[in-house]
Amino acid sequence: MTPETAHPDDMALLRAFIRLPARQRAQVLARLSDVQCVEWFERFPIWAHAGQLDPGGDPLVWLIQAGRGFGKTRAGAEWLSGLARREPKGRFALVGGNAEDVRRVMVEGPSGLLAVARSGEAIEWNRTRGEVRFASGATAFVYSAAAPEALRGPEHHAAWCDETGKWGRRGDAAWDNLMLGLRLGSAPRVLVTTTPRPTELMRRVERLADKAAAVIRGRTRDNPHLPERFVEAMLETYAGTRLGRQELDGELLEDAEGALWTRGLIERARAEVAPELVRVVIGVDPPASAGGDACGIVATGLGRDGHGYVIEDATVSGVSPEGWARAVAACAARHGADRVVAEKNQGGEMVASVLRGADTGLPVKLVHASRGKDARAEPVATLYEAGKVRHAGAFPELENELCGLQAGGGYEGPGRSPDRADALVWAMTELMLGKRGAARVTLM
Repeated sequence: MTPETAHPDDMALLRAFIRLPARQRAQVLARLSDVQCVEWFERFPIWAHAGQLDPGGDPLVWLIQAGRGFGKTRAGAEWLSGLARREPKGRFALVGGNAEDVRRVMVEGPSGLLAVARSGEAIEWNRTRGEVRFASGATAFVYSAAAPEALRGPEHHAAWCDETGKWGRRGDAAWDNLMLGLRLGSAPRVLVTTTPRPTELMRRVERLADKAAAVIRGRTRDNPHLPERFVEAMLETYAGTRLGRQELDGELLEDAEGALWTRGLIERARAEVAPELVRVVIGVDPPASAGGDACGIVATGLGRDGHGYVIEDATVSGVSPEGWARAVAACAARHGADRVVAEKNQGGEMVASVLRGADTGLPVKLVHASRGKDARAEPVATLYEAGKVRHAGAFPELENELCGLQAGGGYEGPGRSPDRADALVWAMTELMLGKRGAARVTLM
């Protein structure tokens, strides 16, 4: 087995070892010689999770776009160290947002190049010149994305770029100069390790990696070596929020052009819990076909503070009319809803019949979509802008759809139709803009 590959038997051995009680693991290790211990712990492909390993195929750009703690830095350091062992005359570029980030994270960090060196490998690190000389003779040079001109002349076999999402306004020039200098050897490569940011450079990098099917996306919790208490605490605090989805789940979150809702707008509307509610309305956007599209089901409530609250996204997919009707009835029962508002365009009176069949006492109001989605959604979006609506928790799928609704009628969100968003609009319109729950909106 080469240092850069892991045989399935080795992976099975590792999994069996990890499943052992701590005492037995210690006993196993105690029987190993010093050489065996070093070999065991330094075989990174055995300990790595799948997202940290080279996808193969020698793509020009390999992108690891993942949450914090995923193991991106370790993957980059191990990959470049492997290249250095195989290419004694290799010239490599280490590029970060600034030179200090390269030194602190990529070279000297706990998962950097110096830390992953194998026993007996003599690596020379000259901080003054910004050069790492590997035991093989290969050399890596430190560059700052804030100083792109330094990358204009040098040539390299490969490069490791870290946190390109934070490279700043000169990042595009640094990337271009780097790529134009990748002309040594027969198969130049770039590994990009980053937490996602919606920048133009990140879009360019992602497109290049996508063409070669060399994009690895991952979440913080994908790394089995992180302390469970840390992961649990992070998820409890940030799960579902924009920050959590970007920094923990590694999602590239962007706002559609002309979006009625933006990520920032929704984050400002975030609340941990809803107060005492004086009224609950369930919005329903029935599917156009039986057993096909999703049935949007969103519960909203009017708080004693006069604000509207989103309290549950109970949307279901791929079920029969009776199935989604039962889901609506269950949601209404959980929250003590006093009204269910459902669009009747797709099914007319059948919608009311199906809903009442699930619960004969269910108060159902049918509404007809006489205007386009954007015209219906704009008054509700205005409520958000005025600070009149709160999300009691995080609802990632619903929020993705809201951010895909555009002024003028376009939709750039996930799926074919914004079923969840439509359900929310119906519910909030009834709750906050109807006669019983009217809210006067004044934008400051």
